[in-house]
Amino acid sequence: MYDIVVIGAGPAGLTSALYARRASKSVIVLEKGAFGGQITFSPKVENIPGFNSLTGNEFAEKMIDQMLAQGAEIDVCEVTEIKDMGTHKVVITDSGEYEAKAVIIATGATHRLPGLAREHEFIGEGISFCAVCDGAFYAGKTVAVLGGGNSALQEAVLLSDLCKKVYVIQNLDYLTGEKKLQEQLFKKENVEIITGAKIAELLGDSSLSAIKVVRANGEINLEIDGLFVAIGLIPQNKPFENVLTLDTYGYADSDESCVTKTQGIFVAGDCRKKRIRQVATACADGAIAALAACDYIDSLEH
Repeated sequence: MYDIVVIGAGPAGLTSALYARRASKSVIVLEKGAFGGQITFSPKVENIPGFNSLTGNEFAEKMIDQMLAQGAEIDVCEVTEIKDMGTHKVVITDSGEYEAKAVIIATGATHRLPGLAREHEFIGEGISFCAVCDGAFYAGKTVAVLGGGNSALQEAVLLSDLCKKVYVIQNLDYLTGEKKLQEQLFKKENVEIITGAKIAELLGDSSLSAIKVVRANGEINLEIDGLFVAIGLIPQNKPFENVLTLDTYGYADSDESCVTKTQGIFVAGDCRKKRIRQVATACADGAIAALAACDYIDSLEH
């Protein structure tokens, strides 16, 4: 039996494992896909403390090496269920079961994509999801924002202060974001809002260079340097509904303490309900969840 099973190997999960090992707890990290999480899609990261610049892959590799050096174990598998047995938990995967005194769920959230051909090919090569993270790379250039809700409008406002031109593309005939955000954008001379429109095709060779936009009155090709997709996130919490309280969007309904309704189960990172989703906040969650899990385990022994 392990002291802690960590589900998910993004920045939150890797930080959890690091802190747990530093507290001399036995730890295994389970990941169904690529180790490192969403940050591995970023070709250049400049907002991580301690590094002027590095790729998302380089950062992930450093975290993994650090965690392994501390003695954590890893396994590639998909977790399908957690059973709460009281004093211990059983984590069921597609390749076996793991028992642990505590579990940290750090499965993150995936960006909702429009479902276009070559979209995965262009992620990090013209397609971005975060203006705070990547906006500076498009200073003085032309970009498009896909979406019309609050997140998309916030991205567009930030990008409008950096970029030469910003297109906002919304499939509905109206924007759904807050009126105040809409008013801010309407005042921007370098912002063009295109409603009732869909992106039909991504164009470019090795990187994105244009998009084909279809409206009721025809189609146009927009030459752009970057596309920011802001049509929602999909938290990866479905298998854990029995041990988590989920909000209406599927996020774990936990506060900064990272505790859940189930004793011995903690949550960290983008799968948790929160306002700011950045690598720094994910790492913070990972530390908090790990220390809370260690305290919980210690309480079992007294």
